[in-house]
Amino acid sequence: MKRTEGILVWDPEVRLFHWVTAISFFVAYFTEDLLTPHVWAGYVVLALVIFRILWGFIGSEHARFRDFTYPPSAVLSNLKEIVLAHPRRYLGHSPAGGAMVLLLLLFLLATTVTGVMLYGAGEHAGPLASAMSGISKRALKEPHELLANVTLALVMLHIVGVVAASVMHKENLARAMLTGRKCP
Repeated sequence: MKRTEGILVWDPEVRLFHWVTAISFFVAYFTEDLLTPHVWAGYVVLALVIFRILWGFIGSEHARFRDFTYPPSAVLSNLKEIVLAHPRRYLGHSPAGGAMVLLLLLFLLATTVTGVMLYGAGEHAGPLASAMSGISKRALKEPHELLANVTLALVMLHIVGVVAASVMHKENLARAMLTGRKCP
């Protein structure tokens, strides 16, 4: 195999999850005042996060959580390497990248679950409508918005990290998430 072809690291499921989740999150985030697209984009994100959690246990090698979960000491060490501009290169996610994946999944899940709860309480609609009966919309609106804003901040930090790693390792990680291939 030629070096330019690279090694298949990201399977089609991970790549599709990544890009459809990104698009759906931004649609949900920027359509807050348009209830129908906001809700449906949120449902898509929730379904994708549930899929990705399952795929983290049964998916391909680099999709599995065991491939990119590291102890906090390894994450901190990797962050120090990044700050000093000489991080080690990993075929899959680095310790900091793996921690970001976990944070993004956690905050996407929390954002969508509070969104479904808010939809049930405020609109008396959705799968949790009966369970949210009598719950104040106001009690859920602020936590949902806070979680969405923290998720957006994590997304921006993720993008900065991808750009920084791409520059430091002289490889296009965004292209790798499109093609699935990284140079060995």
